[in-house]
Amino acid sequence: MANLVAIVGRPNVGKSTLFNRLTKSRQAIVSDEAGTTRDRQYGKCDWNGREFSVVDTGGWVVNSDDVFEEEIRKQVMVATEEADLVLFLVDIKNGVTDLDMDVALILRRTKLPVILVANKADDGKDLYYQYDFYKLGLGDPMCVSAATGSGTGDLLDLVLEKMPGREEEDTESGIPRFAVVGRPNAGKSSLINAFIGEDRHIVTDIAGTTRDSIYTKYDKFGFDFYLVDTAGIRRKNKVSEDLEFYSVMRSIRAIENSDVCILMIDATRGIEAQDMNIFQIIQKNNKSLVVVVNKWDLVEDKSQIVIKTFENAIRQRMAPFVDFPIIFASALTKQRIFKVLETAKQVYLNRKARVGTTKLNEVMLPLIESFPPPSIKGKYIKIKYCTQIPDTQIPTFVFYANLPQYVKEPYRRFLENKIRENWPMTGCPINVFVRQK
Repeated sequence: MANLVAIVGRPNVGKSTLFNRLTKSRQAIVSDEAGTTRDRQYGKCDWNGREFSVVDTGGWVVNSDDVFEEEIRKQVMVATEEADLVLFLVDIKNGVTDLDMDVALILRRTKLPVILVANKADDGKDLYYQYDFYKLGLGDPMCVSAATGSGTGDLLDLVLEKMPGREEEDTESGIPRFAVVGRPNAGKSSLINAFIGEDRHIVTDIAGTTRDSIYTKYDKFGFDFYLVDTAGIRRKNKVSEDLEFYSVMRSIRAIENSDVCILMIDATRGIEAQDMNIFQIIQKNNKSLVVVVNKWDLVEDKSQIVIKTFENAIRQRMAPFVDFPIIFASALTKQRIFKVLETAKQVYLNRKARVGTTKLNEVMLPLIESFPPPSIKGKYIKIKYCTQIPDTQIPTFVFYANLPQYVKEPYRRFLENKIRENWPMTGCPINVFVRQK
């Protein structure tokens, strides 16, 4: 399971800039105005062959003076509950503030490794101000400039050094894990209760009732796997309590540690931005996907036209990955819930599928010959051989060509689509690489 690193600190110290730098993205919006970050940002960082998740906690401060400082304290408390390591960001140009002292007090009490990061050290003169931060009692400050990238390599080395090894959950290995994820109140706990036939989980109409990721061993009807009920993920403007962030971190954890994600969508509300956020986390982690449109019993018009329109809308939003099953079900009336399990199991088996090299070449090479990669600068690209790499997390295919650098993304998608047409890979992501022959 991946480690989780939380970036904490008062507003406008550069948390989003550092997040973008570590995840090599421009996901978080950066602005000089305090409190710009609204939604929690989640990304992956890869350094020296080790991968970990990064969460930017910038986004959950209520913009009101009397509760402003209290909210920052809350978010620090929650981050220390769930993260494996905390990056405490301070502004080297502003020096130590009262709020920094308050945050440092909370962090000194925690058993977690904490790295004090003095940001905005853009030139050599700024380094003289770092000694002011020793009064926070958190050891040597790491001077970095998130904007220019200066010092971030040393920071990442220190993160890997201090990062504790993750202990795996006490669940049997080799048994697939199906995570039930989705917006709060989409019916995740109801679905699991319908599966196991008992009210094992608290089911209420309050969004976000589930605070934790709960594992349920399932071994009925010849199925044998774990179901993971995750905490509800809610949008920033609905957040009114500090446990919210805790829920999001647990949901991220459950997705990272699952094999197949069952994404619940509320049929009465359709696909919303929050569903897309969860889908992107699933995609970033290369997890298999089954989409369940829940509360189908509440929809009056169940004609084929409505079903087709709903399916098309979902696939359009989630393109280019469109090869996943969509099931219209109701956890309340138990309509088609067993099909959800059957489909999830099939998607898991698809993930483990192996295609023989001979068969792969027999099917793919004639297709490539009929539709070769477009020539670039008068050079013809020839693909002579392909194979599937064994023992990979997701099905991975390598095509050997004379000029692999000229094979662009559209053609790789064409190859992926042809593999999907000829072998059952529904629901699981595929890697397609082109290498020098």
